[in-house]
Amino acid sequence: MTDKSTTQSAPELSQPHQAGDSTTFAGGQVSYLAPMPLPTGQPTQDYAHAVGEVNDIYLSFGVGLPTVSGWQEPINLFMTGWAFLLVLSPLIAGTVIMMVGGGVSGFGEAAQAVFKEGARLGVPIMSLMVVIIAYSIYSHHRKYERVIPTRFNRQRREVCFVLEGQKEPLFVPWESLSAWVVEAQGVTQYGVQRQYAMGVGFHHTDSGENYTQEFVCGGLPLAIANWEAIRAYMDYEVHSLKEIQDPLDLQGPDDPPHEGLHTFYNARARMRRRYREGEVGKWYVAGWYAYHLFTLWTLPFHLTEWETARVKRIQKHEIPDEIKAWSQPLPAEQWAQPSAELQRQRERLAILREQYPQHSVFSLFTKARGTDELMVPKRKGKKGKKAKTG
Repeated sequence: MTDKSTTQSAPELSQPHQAGDSTTFAGGQVSYLAPMPLPTGQPTQDYAHAVGEVNDIYLSFGVGLPTVSGWQEPINLFMTGWAFLLVLSPLIAGTVIMMVGGGVSGFGEAAQAVFKEGARLGVPIMSLMVVIIAYSIYSHHRKYERVIPTRFNRQRREVCFVLEGQKEPLFVPWESLSAWVVEAQGVTQYGVQRQYAMGVGFHHTDSGENYTQEFVCGGLPLAIANWEAIRAYMDYEVHSLKEIQDPLDLQGPDDPPHEGLHTFYNARARMRRRYREGEVGKWYVAGWYAYHLFTLWTLPFHLTEWETARVKRIQKHEIPDEIKAWSQPLPAEQWAQPSAELQRQRERLAILREQYPQHSVFSLFTKARGTDELMVPKRKGKKGKKAKTG
């Protein structure tokens, strides 16, 4: 999926940029990670779960697979609502009455009255919440029907975009693709809030339009790590979805490459192992069980399995023949290779990273573009002994 740039933070891709450049806008900054996709040094983690498929030929990006948290969060919200109406509110009301002189009998009467009122109000409130959650899930699934994910083909070193609502693919050379992270802040009634995002895109010369994809991230390092997962795949440094989406190692070697019931059992086994080895205490174990009981134990994991199967059926919609042909494997001798300029900048970057370990990734990228000679750091080693003669 690729959309025209319409947001205030969207970069002006018609202007030439390279890794290390930055531009500002009202309330924020856009820092470029590509063109010239250099290693960032960050972990290769798809925190946004924007990657949906990884194989030996291409990585699909833009529409990831469902996650367990996508079900745990609404279930947690639903259960918290009932707990507040039927447990917490009666306890608070009864305690207040008892403290002002109502005694134990006053506590019971107040708690009972508030409980009945909570039960009466809870049915329509919780029903509305279920409708809202169901509509959100339905709208999210509609996206899978409308969108053909972006594909990164590492054998061809090209990226295939399909604009939303269209079938005609657009192919962009990998080294010319723009990638960036956005840092923005604004003042609200709750104070200063910071937002981060990672984006990729290109300038379409024929139409004069910029086409971009952006994903909100939890912080600047996480945004860079999301890009690094794609770059590492294109440079044959990672080869599976597990490597970029399973930092807690909750998927066994024979498990499917998505979250589901196996994730629960692996997480429970990991928690028990950590308790046996003394890494966590009894309170951690109690909290783990309490949270999963509150979110209805394995129900979110079963729902994730069901949703993943449904999404995969939806994604089997007809892919244009041109993309199918482009996605076929190539003989190894036909695989595209990094350009000489990219190789030169990589070598400079490795030296610079050793010389200036405290510099930011963007500062190092800018220095790597230079043409001045660099002093190669001397490596310490053991002195060889002279051979005895005579």
